[in-house]
Amino acid sequence: MSDGGLKAVFLAQRPMLLRLLAARLGNRDDAEDALQDMWLRIDQLADQPIAQPAAFLYRVAANLATDRRIAAGRRGSRDAGWMEVQPGAEDVPDAERTLLARSEWQAVEGAIAEMPERMATALRLFRLEERPQRAIAEQLGISVSGVEKLLQRAYKKIQERLDSSSVDSVEGRRLNRERGSDRAG
Repeated sequence: MSDGGLKAVFLAQRPMLLRLLAARLGNRDDAEDALQDMWLRIDQLADQPIAQPAAFLYRVAANLATDRRIAAGRRGSRDAGWMEVQPGAEDVPDAERTLLARSEWQAVEGAIAEMPERMATALRLFRLEERPQRAIAEQLGISVSGVEKLLQRAYKKIQERLDSSSVDSVEGRRLNRERGSDRAG
């Protein structure tokens, strides 16, 4: 059958094809989209002879419906999986927390910059590079207990710096208290 004949059969069978697709896909809008896809596929088959055009069109419609249901299932699974790994609103820091964290980080960096070189080196090797204390002791030419003492003094300097910074823990607690009273009231 010629291309014009296949298109003529499609136009004649369109209401039945639409009902078939609507039943298989669950709604008329998806069925209309599938019919549009069918029309585009038929347009590509201009030179191929088809012995039973009506049966061919129903088979194409059934295949399109199946493909769309499978794609919708995959899309739903993919979207559900994506939503599961997205952080919730409670996991994303608010602007206040971000500013406090930034200020605290600047205070920590300032404290490290003011430390003696050996102390800062020991702290960086232990906390950032995650090297064992024994390896740090060998690199610095001191005992493991010396590394422990350097780290303790470094932590103490950082804590003192945080306590005396402009965004100290009292201010942070005050903000948290205010936020808590706003929620309660």
